[in-house]
Amino acid sequence: MGSIKAIQKEQVRTDLPTFNIGDTIKVWIKIIEGDRERSQPFTGTVIARKGTSSTETVTLRRVAYGEGVERVIPLHSPRVDKIEVLREGAARRAKLYYLRQKVGKKARVKAKRRS
Repeated sequence: MGSIKAIQKEQVRTDLPTFNIGDTIKVWIKIIEGDRERSQPFTGTVIARKGTSSTETVTLRRVAYGEGVERVIPLHSPRVDKIEVLREGAARRAKLYYLRQKVGKKARVKAKRRS
């Protein structure tokens, strides 16, 4: 195993919940302001996942004050405090980029049916 892969293997977090494309999740991100540190939540729908192991990122989208806001978050970053799955969505695609053109109720992902 190469030295880079060994370092990446050390960086992988094991405390992350399992979630899929279309799920609504809340990510608590550590924010440093001067000498203070606080956690700020970002809630959004998962529209993309990229990368593997320690380089995995997730793209979250939400609409705030009428504007679409997207944020790319590295999952295994030490800045990510915790992740909560709020709602499971039923998506039939690997990337939900089409939600960028949708507005209002059409921009929602259907909830996953429980049997």
